[in-house]
Amino acid sequence: MVSGGSGMFDKLLIANRGEIACRIIRSARAMGVRTVAVYSEADASALHVSMADEAYLLGGAAAADSYLRIDRILEAARRSGAGAIHPGYGFLSENADFAEACAESNIVFVGPPAAAIRAMGSKAEAKRLMADAGVPVVPGYLGASQDAAELESRAAEIGYPLMIKASAGGGGKGMRQVARASEFASALAAARREAMAAFGDDHVLLERYVQYPRHIEVQVFADNEGNVVHLFERDCSMQRRHQKVLEEAPAPGFSDATRTRMGAAACEAARAIGYRGAGTVEFIVDGAGEFFFMEMNTRLQVEHPVTEMITGIDLVEWQLQVAAGNPLPLDQAEIRGDGHAIEVRLYAEDPARDFLPAAGTLSRLRFPPRSDTLRIDCGVREGDVVSVHYDPMIAKIIVWDRDRDGACRRLLQAVQQTQLTGLTSNLDFLVTLAANADFRSGNYDTGFIARNRDSLIVKPDLDGNVLCLAALHTLTERKAQAATQARASADPYSPWQVCDGWRLNDTGHEELSFSFDGDQHDVIVRYLASGFEIVADGRSYLAEAYRDEDGGLVATLDGLRTRASVLPDDGELLIVTPDRSVRLGLIDPMLSAGDIEPGAGSVTAPMPGKIVQVLVAQGDVVEKNQPLVVLEAMKMEHTLLAPAAGTIGTVHHAVEDTVEEGWELLHFEPS
Repeated sequence: MVSGGSGMFDKLLIANRGEIACRIIRSARAMGVRTVAVYSEADASALHVSMADEAYLLGGAAAADSYLRIDRILEAARRSGAGAIHPGYGFLSENADFAEACAESNIVFVGPPAAAIRAMGSKAEAKRLMADAGVPVVPGYLGASQDAAELESRAAEIGYPLMIKASAGGGGKGMRQVARASEFASALAAARREAMAAFGDDHVLLERYVQYPRHIEVQVFADNEGNVVHLFERDCSMQRRHQKVLEEAPAPGFSDATRTRMGAAACEAARAIGYRGAGTVEFIVDGAGEFFFMEMNTRLQVEHPVTEMITGIDLVEWQLQVAAGNPLPLDQAEIRGDGHAIEVRLYAEDPARDFLPAAGTLSRLRFPPRSDTLRIDCGVREGDVVSVHYDPMIAKIIVWDRDRDGACRRLLQAVQQTQLTGLTSNLDFLVTLAANADFRSGNYDTGFIARNRDSLIVKPDLDGNVLCLAALHTLTERKAQAATQARASADPYSPWQVCDGWRLNDTGHEELSFSFDGDQHDVIVRYLASGFEIVADGRSYLAEAYRDEDGGLVATLDGLRTRASVLPDDGELLIVTPDRSVRLGLIDPMLSAGDIEPGAGSVTAPMPGKIVQVLVAQGDVVEKNQPLVVLEAMKMEHTLLAPAAGTIGTVHHAVEDTVEEGWELLHFEPS
């Protein structure tokens, strides 16, 4: 790797946070460039702040008060003496005004010219430019008129199903699929609201909906001398809520001829707008293999590590070299792809609740050891808080192998060995996805998760093996605690320090009770001369157990040895085995059932946010899954549904009200 070049700046400010800020810091440090972090009040103790050489406070927790404040970021650059600003992705990364403000302040913007950002910032304008450049585009409406009646008329001409897309921005925000004409008006209103909240611009475009599409993007790079290259394609078709969850390179099942044509079209798109730096040209591919330009992201992408893994090229280093005025380090013929890489995004979200974002404290966060075949890009540490103010991504897990089959095996192993407690996450979903036979065959498109929801979002099942593991964990924990207390006591040999289930005139045993899915499950553990006999789930097991050097539970049940991690999590036990994870409550026999109050009949806010629609009124009779309230949180709209058929009681909040997590929005009486 080149470590600096002519005109390379000495100090770089990263106008971002989280894992991308940490990732940029690592490359800059390897090049001998000092780094400057900026942060909000919520991120004062964040990992990117501690990694940088220096850091400057921008303002409050909300992005509008900190990471979107151009004036404060430029002031931090001036105070620190930073010669360049890297915007990362998100926030100001595709803001042409920011790029211009950097130039006016004589600070290098690590990205394309403002004109290129503006050209691609409007999806409608971008499609017009690409059509003029000979790049194929999806048929649709890109006109300036935003009159609702005009849009509905244009939609009828295009035909259903179709897509409504925010003209500005991306990331699935301001996007709605419309299956029939009767749904158009409500989908248009929702797309506009979400676009305005996310981008400050509610203009939309319409596109023909491509059935069973694949989302393929090509990484391009351009320098100041007019050289443009591509670094092959990535398949980003595995999506939920129009947002990516898994990416891989190269795209499975593509012919060399298609790759060549798509790479050439991507380079032509970059040339058409006088591009510079790293960019991604995104295509939608139909079932016949025809591809159409979708949009161009004028920044580094979240999924760029899979390209780095197969090419061996540090894309951030290339960005800094080009921004410093140096030519591209390699030409097209010198760029080689080797092997196969897959990335999954570990999110704080609840797949069972339509991937609703979550927040909380990472009480435990452990990954398998990094290696040449396993990369972890993470911007948080164990004990950090995942805030409601920012994107809920926790980490990216990236694997590499010589071929796709090997990469799939490594991916499954990596997610199985990842441990996370303290908040709801998509980790179990990633395990199920990595093991899915259709995914492993490469047979998927953008609708894969929605179509296979029931098989991918699996409710954990409980059996005797899991109950045995929970019981063995509980007993080995008690034994370890007793041994610690004995060593610290005045009488370390006291019989009261012995954990053997002693009973007068009875065999030594323990009686434990666990809760699962609202039911109580009783377990009896009898102490034997060697090991235990455990009665659980209607059958008897002979068992032995010990803790390994990492604190993991190693159990032998009827001759079968099993390794498990049993993790305390918010008063419960999370039992993690190679094939599943199950959450159990340990019931304290000293608490009576009368101490537990039944839950009230209400619909509560799942996270902090703002009410944008109230769809029912007091006295309304509703059916199960009928929409009740639309809540805006994390710049996305979340529709809260009726948990059962019933009648609406008091409605506590109105449109524009701000609510906190757990607040009752309305009273609900099930019928």
